[in-house]
Amino acid sequence: MAILRDRIAREKLEPNDLLFKGEKGGVLSGVVVRRAWGRAREAVHAPEECASPLGRRVYDCRHTCLTGWLNAGVPPAQVAEWAVNSVPVLLATYARVISGQAADIQRRIESLVDVSSYYPAG
Repeated sequence: MAILRDRIAREKLEPNDLLFKGEKGGVLSGVVVRRAWGRAREAVHAPEECASPLGRRVYDCRHTCLTGWLNAGVPPAQVAEWAVNSVPVLLATYARVISGQAADIQRRIESLVDVSSYYPAG
């Protein structure tokens, strides 16, 4: 982050300016980004990690981020807003990877109602 912030300051970039520009000053082409991503993965990961599907595409970082937010308990409506998605699309894509929240959800439900009133004594 320090390197990126230094470059932003040095270039006097504004919030909507491009940090990395294509040949004609516009957005970098997809093929340039994919090649750079592949070389970066090879430079920092062991061969067996590079062979795995994790982080194979730049877009995989988005999946990792959104999955992390959902698994951290961020409400789907908020994640969808941040991701510029609809809640149905978000859940259709990520519902199967939400995990580890059952105990917390159960605790929250139990704090709302006395569940013992639902079960007869004895």
